[in-house]
Amino acid sequence: MLIKFVTLKVCIAATLTISMLGAVAADKKPVDVSKLPPPSDAKDLTYDKDIKPIFEKSCFKCHGSEKQKAKLRVDSLQAALKGSENGKVVEPGNSAKSVLVHNISRIGDEDDWMPPTDKGEPLTKAQVGLIRAWIDQGAK
Repeated sequence: MLIKFVTLKVCIAATLTISMLGAVAADKKPVDVSKLPPPSDAKDLTYDKDIKPIFEKSCFKCHGSEKQKAKLRVDSLQAALKGSENGKVVEPGNSAKSVLVHNISRIGDEDDWMPPTDKGEPLTKAQVGLIRAWIDQGAK
């Protein structure tokens, strides 16, 4: 009888947790990925050679060694792949599902746009396309 009661408590707790996660996810509007700039045709992209210079110019001030808004760093490949306090921001192999791409493309929730509208110029479509291609090629 005790085992059934404990099992029931665990099932109820799991159901409540899943329900709460679903409610949080429902607060976020789906991102219209059709608005994303297309990935670049460039091949053999690497973080160090192709992506780091873009991030260094536009992102390191808020997501580098001195400051890490949302606990996100993009000043190294390992840090970018680790993600933020909210989870992964890069989905290697799938740029359209990568939160980083949504935010730098300024689609979805305006509160998540990078850089914020009052903090700098947005990345160009060519830069976003290069980052998309890098992610689609495995984010190496």
